[in-house]
Amino acid sequence: MWSDLRRWALLNLRYGADLILPPICVHCHAPNSEHGILCPACWQGVDFITPPLCDRSGAPMAYGGGDERLISAAAMRDPPIFGRARAAARFDGVIRNLVHGFKYADRHEVSGLFARMMRSAGGALIREADLLIPVPLHPHKLWKRRYNQAAILAWKLSALTGLPVDAFILRRIRRTPSQIGLSSEERRANVAAAFTIAPQAAKTIQGKRILLIDDVMTTGATLSACTRVLKNAGAAQVDCLTVAMAVGGDDRHAR
Repeated sequence: MWSDLRRWALLNLRYGADLILPPICVHCHAPNSEHGILCPACWQGVDFITPPLCDRSGAPMAYGGGDERLISAAAMRDPPIFGRARAAARFDGVIRNLVHGFKYADRHEVSGLFARMMRSAGGALIREADLLIPVPLHPHKLWKRRYNQAAILAWKLSALTGLPVDAFILRRIRRTPSQIGLSSEERRANVAAAFTIAPQAAKTIQGKRILLIDDVMTTGATLSACTRVLKNAGAAQVDCLTVAMAVGGDDRHAR
């Protein structure tokens, strides 16, 4: 009885709230069926990354199928230090706009949507992970921005999956210039020695399977730098999960 009354009260509160603030699309702001999601037209503008894809880098591939594990020529030529990476969508169009709004304009209403997309794209990685760790910001940038978008995504994903989060294990100790316009080699040099492990954190990650969380993967330089620090500190495995991945020329807008 009480549960029925509680459910009735919540439904009425939600109905009243929707009358005051009707649900709109988080991208185009058109009237929508629910809060915090895309309208059908904007969903069609999302280029989801689906198989076939490279098992290591997560990049989409032109062909392949079945149960075969595909490895791209790029991953064979330059194997990533992390185990596997996955992203929900290509970093262009609707997703690029949403990520930029989330990252630079306090548009946090998309974080739940992003977390659900990441859960879908990274199911296998999530099942094998022991701990979620977001890519950290340098304290100066965190003070300026007031939030770490990767940490928000990690906490949202934790709520969906039950995996614990530790946002204080990794530290960014060196301020780095923007990555925009840099080559792969320049990006790697830019983030070299930028990260470290917090004192006593090695005990927490010793032998653990870590899932690194970030908003966008471009060349993988930042994720690789974080992975190297975690593995040197004793992590058994490090995989990476992001909302979006820059593919081809997409990285011209990645920051």
